[in-house]
Amino acid sequence: MRHEVLAALRSREGRVSGQVLSDELGISRVAVWKQIQGLCAAGYRVSVSPRGYRLESSPDLLLPTEFPGWEPRVHHFHVVDSTMPRARELARGGAEEGTLIIAEQQSAGRGRLDRSWLSPVGGIYMTLVTRPAVAPAQAPRMNLLVAAAISDAIERLYGVPAQLKWPNDVLIEGRKVCGILAEMEAETDAVRFVNVGIGLNANMRIADVQEGAVSLFELLGARVDRVRLVREIVAGVLSRLPRLTDVTTLDEWRTRAVTIGREVSVMTGDTRITGVAVDVNSTGALLVRGPDGRSHEVVAGDCIHVSI
Repeated sequence: MRHEVLAALRSREGRVSGQVLSDELGISRVAVWKQIQGLCAAGYRVSVSPRGYRLESSPDLLLPTEFPGWEPRVHHFHVVDSTMPRARELARGGAEEGTLIIAEQQSAGRGRLDRSWLSPVGGIYMTLVTRPAVAPAQAPRMNLLVAAAISDAIERLYGVPAQLKWPNDVLIEGRKVCGILAEMEAETDAVRFVNVGIGLNANMRIADVQEGAVSLFELLGARVDRVRLVREIVAGVLSRLPRLTDVTTLDEWRTRAVTIGREVSVMTGDTRITGVAVDVNSTGALLVRGPDGRSHEVVAGDCIHVSI
């Protein structure tokens, strides 16, 4: 009901009386007042006068009420250790595809290879539950699909070209603005779920504290609408999911990739592979041609661009 009260306030430029809200929503005026109080406690600013209520401002928070139509699927935390274990619990419990776990801060955010991920206020830290109908061997494509969706959203909203670095980084001007971490659970022949963690440097200063990183705020010189950006990214991922096994998924990633054609050094397990990254194969693995001309298929690893 709180979502409906907020939607009713947002649909009007002026004030709306408690009686009108009561009649429109089918609840008592006392219930309307309680929902208004709940919105104010969450950070919304609602002015009250004898002529009724008016929404003055919304908090810069990624609350479920900020995602009309998605509210039941959005799990919001002001502070959490990491959104990934929360998503894992929900996915194992049967959470539907599109369930979103999102936090304002993480106390133990992590990236690939269990590296820590700085998660100060102003960033976007979320995990999206997906249930693609694919074989486990195709699941690694998810990193490429999500990276393409993120770069596309950034370009369309802000006009900033975003490039992709294998396997899971989004770069702007050669600096990392976003990282992706995918976690899969599967049977022998079918994926149960793929949870996609996204850490995006949005409205904070990060360049001075993390080498090679940058935020959208630092690049644009202005704060971005985080709610709108989350909507665009999630909608972009979900709309692309049916095409996960199509060649278009790889082609979209290739058009934005800065890894292809570069000399790279990839640490995979205890093995270091060096050479020129020539392409990705049908599963999303990186194909590297070594100095001896031999081709290496790298399924996962820490990739470093050696040359410009």
